Amino acid sequence: MTGIAVAAAAYAGRYGIQAWQAFKARPPRMRKFYEGGFLATMTKREAALILGVRERTPTDKIKEAHRRVMVANHPDAGGSHYLASKINEAKDLLLGKTKGGGSAF
Repeated sequence: MTGIAVAAAAYAGRYGIQAWQAFKARPPRMRKFYEGGFLATMTKREAALILGVRERTPTDKIKEAHRRVMVANHPDAGGSHYLASKINEAKDLLLGKTKGGGSAF
């Protein structure tokens, strides 16, 4: 009887190890949100990700997206000054109004 229990435990352990290896070998899932911090100099791709628009979005849509994101992150409403400056920098970059100075931070 003991031999059967040992054999069952061995098969269960083997199955568990194979299942874990198959789980680790699966391809990574695509994530919905951009992970990571800000780049030293903002690119159009990063600016579009911040505002939640595409790189070639019309001007009115960029302004609308900027307003929507800024309302949620405005420093007067408890948001971060740093994030507000990055949101403004993203809008300026996508609208072609960059001064070359980058963020205030």
